[in-house]
Amino acid sequence: MTDDDMRSRHAVVVGGGLAGVTAALQLADAGVGVTLVEGRPRLGGLAFSFQRGDLTVDNGQHVYLRCCTAYRWFLERVGGAALAPVQERLDVPVLDVGRSGRPRLGRLRRTALPVPLHLAASLAGYPHLSLAERASVSRAALALGRLDPADPALDGIDFATWLSRQGQSPRAIEALWDLVGVATLNARAPDVSMALAAMVFKTGLLSEPGAADIGWAHVPLGDLHDTLARKALDAAGVRTEISTRVRGVRRAEHGGWRVETGGAPLEADTVVLATAQRETRALLPDGALEAPDRLLDIGTAPILNVHVLYDRKVLRRPFFAALGSPVQWVFDRTEASGLGEGQYLAVSQSAAQHEIDAPVAELRKRYLPELERLLPPTRQARVRDFFVTRERTATFAPAPGVGRLRPGARTRVPGLYLAGAWTATGWPATMEGAVRSGFTAAAAALQALGRPHEHPLKEAA
Repeated sequence: MTDDDMRSRHAVVVGGGLAGVTAALQLADAGVGVTLVEGRPRLGGLAFSFQRGDLTVDNGQHVYLRCCTAYRWFLERVGGAALAPVQERLDVPVLDVGRSGRPRLGRLRRTALPVPLHLAASLAGYPHLSLAERASVSRAALALGRLDPADPALDGIDFATWLSRQGQSPRAIEALWDLVGVATLNARAPDVSMALAAMVFKTGLLSEPGAADIGWAHVPLGDLHDTLARKALDAAGVRTEISTRVRGVRRAEHGGWRVETGGAPLEADTVVLATAQRETRALLPDGALEAPDRLLDIGTAPILNVHVLYDRKVLRRPFFAALGSPVQWVFDRTEASGLGEGQYLAVSQSAAQHEIDAPVAELRKRYLPELERLLPPTRQARVRDFFVTRERTATFAPAPGVGRLRPGARTRVPGLYLAGAWTATGWPATMEGAVRSGFTAAAAALQALGRPHEHPLKEAA
């Protein structure tokens, strides 16, 4: 196929989250004309920012790891890598107030030694586990390293069952496995597919020394996922239509596709549905998937974020994790939000099924005393503002058996592809998984159009 033939081809990408933006960029970079349609008035999906007075607020705290090579590609592609740097070496302060009632600090840090020795010194000195528990964790980590996350049998058991078989105590699960797992998987060990748990821990902790080094945006997420993403799309020649709801996708008479919106329909040779699973199910034409209702069986899990503005600095570190408290992870968002005086802390609460609908007054009563327990300087500080953001369907639920429900990028009808973190990426519902799904959908579409395109990540090709 000639370049002129490719330029005459047109694709419509439905959904302007990370998956959709990635698919659109990949298709456009290969010479396809692309229209990206997004129902919201912005891009970025569920990783976005909004204004609250003079404050720029992220709807939730999002982080990534050095091993998230697809999301790092995305940051580079939109020109935002310097705005979301990765820490030089993994260093997670962990405060425990559950045993003595006073904060006790431990740290999960790595060295430059090869895997698995890179975490040996940190684990040996981790004060939140007994000597016997530290030894058992080491044995479980070695056993985990021998697993194949792609083994379908692992998807049928839960992480807690596997940990119990490895001799992990409830304390070890709380102070280490769930400390990491809840934040990355948005579920506790009994509710997590062992396949996804193995993938997260094996990739993040056991693949290379720096794999789990943490990165996060030092600017509002909207600067990266909306403003810079839109500039990159414009530069690539993508036509972006926001605040445009897609009402249907059907075959056109000439054999292509017709995407129905509130305005004039869009004609396309290829369509990528980069929407949430329920929205995708509603848009799928008959015969697109063998069992389309399976998409409705993919559950969702909520994330709650508590935002507290103090009149003075109460936290010296950029973030910390907590034990013995309802608080999970706390991040300093002062500079990124544009706050001029005082300090702005964001408390990120994953697997928040029991709190997602709680009134703000109840959450305030629960979390302000907990922050005082964890951070004594807050006891002398005045709370200038307290508010909550809720994402009731923040991620797909990583429950045992979810692997068999997640479809691939290709459908049963030519020219229609699926993208989204909930598709069969092998990853949990992360920004990394979303970008990878965009790669896969675009690659499948380009192959069908006769223009194979080199995968940006050689190891994922």
